Amino acid sequence: MSPHVEVCVTTDVLVVHGGAPLHGEIRVRGAKNLVSKAMVAALLGDGPSHLYDVPLIRDVEIVRGLLELHGVKVTDGAEHGELVFDTSNVERANVDEINVHAGSSRIPILFCGPLLHKLGHAFIPDLGGCNIGGRPIDFHLQALREMGAVVDKTPSGLDITAPNGLHGTKFELPYPSVGATEQVLLAAVRAHGVTELRNAAVEPEIMDLIAVLQKMGAIIKVHTDRVIEIEGVSRLRGYKHRPIPDRIEAASWAAAALATQGDVYVRGARQADMMTFLNTYTKIGGAFEIEDPGPNSIGGIRFWHPGGELRATALETDVHPGFMTDWQQPMVVALTQARGLSIVHETVYESRLGYTEALNQMGATIQVYRDCLGGTPCRFGRRNFMHSAVIAGPSKLMAADVVIPDLRAGFSHLIAALAAEGTSRVYGVELIKRGYEDFEAKLAALGASVERG
Repeated sequence: MSPHVEVCVTTDVLVVHGGAPLHGEIRVRGAKNLVSKAMVAALLGDGPSHLYDVPLIRDVEIVRGLLELHGVKVTDGAEHGELVFDTSNVERANVDEINVHAGSSRIPILFCGPLLHKLGHAFIPDLGGCNIGGRPIDFHLQALREMGAVVDKTPSGLDITAPNGLHGTKFELPYPSVGATEQVLLAAVRAHGVTELRNAAVEPEIMDLIAVLQKMGAIIKVHTDRVIEIEGVSRLRGYKHRPIPDRIEAASWAAAALATQGDVYVRGARQADMMTFLNTYTKIGGAFEIEDPGPNSIGGIRFWHPGGELRATALETDVHPGFMTDWQQPMVVALTQARGLSIVHETVYESRLGYTEALNQMGATIQVYRDCLGGTPCRFGRRNFMHSAVIAGPSKLMAADVVIPDLRAGFSHLIAALAAEGTSRVYGVELIKRGYEDFEAKLAALGASVERG
C-alpha cells in the first residue's frame, strides 16, 4: 500500500480476483447528486413529499438522519425505492446530535435556507468529505449574507440566523459551483423578492432540482448565459418526483466494461445526460448501443469493448456541458489500455489526480504535472497544483494492495483491480457505498470474482 494516500474511512477490505471481462446487466437508480438535494428541498414544503427511485447509499442515509433530527418523519413508501417526507413538525435539532454527522458529508450546508425559512435558525457542523481539493463554502455563506443571513462561527460549526428573514438579491458566482447554485435555489425560493444568480451551474442535476422546486410552487426562470432568476413565494407545497438516473454511476460501469474488455448493459442510463461522455467513449474506441425508454422498459445503454486497440485522446474536465470531473477517474483507468499518450487536464478540482499513484503501482504509466496540458489555461495554472496527467499506454495492469482515497477514485481503483492480472486487496471500500448502491451485488451480477477480506 502507498504510504502517501490519505484514507477517508475505516480500512475494510475487498479482495478482487482480476483479469476477467465484465459481462451482464446492472441498473442505475436516481442520481446521487439530485436525490440528496431533493430530500433537503422537502423541508420547504407544507405538505408531504414523495421521492421515487432513491438509491440505498450512504449519502441518503446521512441526509435522512439529519432530516429526522429536525423533526421530519421519513418513511419508506409503497414503491421500492420510494421515500415519503412529512414536514409538519420541523424543529431545532440538538447540536451534539447534529455534530455526530460532522465530517461525514457536505450536505448539511444546504439545510441553511430551508431551516432559516422554517425556524429562523440553522446550525451547520464542521463539514467533511474526501480530500479531492478545496470545496470552500465561502460562496454559500456570502450568498446567504447577501440575502440577509447572519453567520456566527463557533468552535463546533456555524450558527446562522435571519433576524429579518431572507430577501432577494443579485449575486454572481466567481465560478459556476454546483453546491453554491443549489444553496441559492433552496434559499431564494421562499425569500422576499427576486433573486438573480449569475454564472450559475446548469448541470442536469441542477435542472432536475429546479423541476422539483417548480412542482412545489416555486417560480424559477433559467435564462441564457448561466443566469437563473428566482421569484420568491410565501409558501411551497410537497412534491412527487422521480429523479434523473445517475450519470456518474452509468459512466463508471461503462469505463469498467472498456477497461476489462467486457460488455455491460446499464439499465436506466440516459443518453441526454451523457452526450459528452459518449462522444469521448466513441473517440477512444468504445462501443455503445442505446435503448430508449418504452411502454414496458425504462431503457438503458449497452457499453462494450469491440476488440482491437483503444485510442489515446486529450481530455479536459469542465462544468456542464463539458466532460464531468466525476467521469475523469474511471475513464483514466480505461485510457491506461489505449495506445499512445493520453492527456487529461482537470479544471474543476485542483487535487483530483492523487489516485494515479495507485494505478502506477499496478503497472500504469501516468505522470502528473502542474501545467495546464492539452487545453486552455485554467484557474489552477501556475498555482503549484498537480492537475494535469499524461497516460502512456497500453499498460499491463498487475494486482496490488491499494487504499481508496475518495469516492470516485475508489471506484476507479476497483476497476483497475478488475482489469489487473492476479488478486488485489482494495482497502476502504465502505467509501464506495456513499455513491454506488449495492455495488458488490452488481459486481457479482457481472461475473466479477470478489469477496470481503
